Amino acid sequence: MSSNVVSVEQLKARLNNGERIVLLDVRFNPKEASYGHEAYAKGHLPGAHFIDFKADLTRPAEEHGGRSPLPSPEELANLFGSLGIDRDTAVVAYEDGNGPAASRLWWVLRYLGAERVQVLDGGYNAWTAAGGEAATEASVDAEPREFVPAVQADWLVGVDEVRTASSGSGQSGAKLVDSRDAAQYAGVEAPFDPVAGHIPGALHYFWKDALLDDGSWKSPEQLRERFANLPKEEEIIVYCGSGISATPNVLALREAGYENVKLYAGSWSDWISRPENPIAVGEEEEPKDK
Repeated sequence: MSSNVVSVEQLKARLNNGERIVLLDVRFNPKEASYGHEAYAKGHLPGAHFIDFKADLTRPAEEHGGRSPLPSPEELANLFGSLGIDRDTAVVAYEDGNGPAASRLWWVLRYLGAERVQVLDGGYNAWTAAGGEAATEASVDAEPREFVPAVQADWLVGVDEVRTASSGSGQSGAKLVDSRDAAQYAGVEAPFDPVAGHIPGALHYFWKDALLDDGSWKSPEQLRERFANLPKEEEIIVYCGSGISATPNVLALREAGYENVKLYAGSWSDWISRPENPIAVGEEEEPKDK
């Protein structure tokens, strides 16, 4: 499996051929806590299991670690094992369209060592628009499997590595990529955090620019063009506000052929929790002390 994205037509063909694929419905609305459960109850891909994004893929915020800390590998392994998933299982994650929730789930599974993980291009909306069947009954309990995590340490960085990349003092030449919208990057507004701006030295690549006008994923060729100014031989560290909307950019970079791509899971909300960290505003990358 070379692509991290699967089309509706490809998924239908594989299911019709009898391939065992675990489908994970991770629809989520940050402004409406019950949205995912209600959407799943109204209709979902047949056999899909529901993932509660907030409860299953994040943990309560603490002093450091950002607004959406990762659960422990053991917690995540227990969850996926209970759904019949091990590291060799084919998994397809989806939400309403193409957004950060499915990409976060994709990233979590890849971080734990699962390799046969994809997101459904266009999600549930594309599935139903193409005439795909929708089920309303809850999925049957899966036969549990033992998910033994093989944590991929090179998919994740902490604040120390980001400080080194930001200062330019490291020998790796790591590049920082900010995935938030232009206003948040420039420090014009901070709708979710008490401090506005970006990490000094970070380049701006809004995550939604990985998508076409119709909301579908750009092709690998288009993504390579999008990231043409980023050197493939260097480390790329991607962040956003809390480590969620950065994951579509991680996926997009992987699709474009970048292999040394890491997530700063705590992201901006972790960075600003440490008063000694500098910030930058505007299009310039001059640091400004908080």
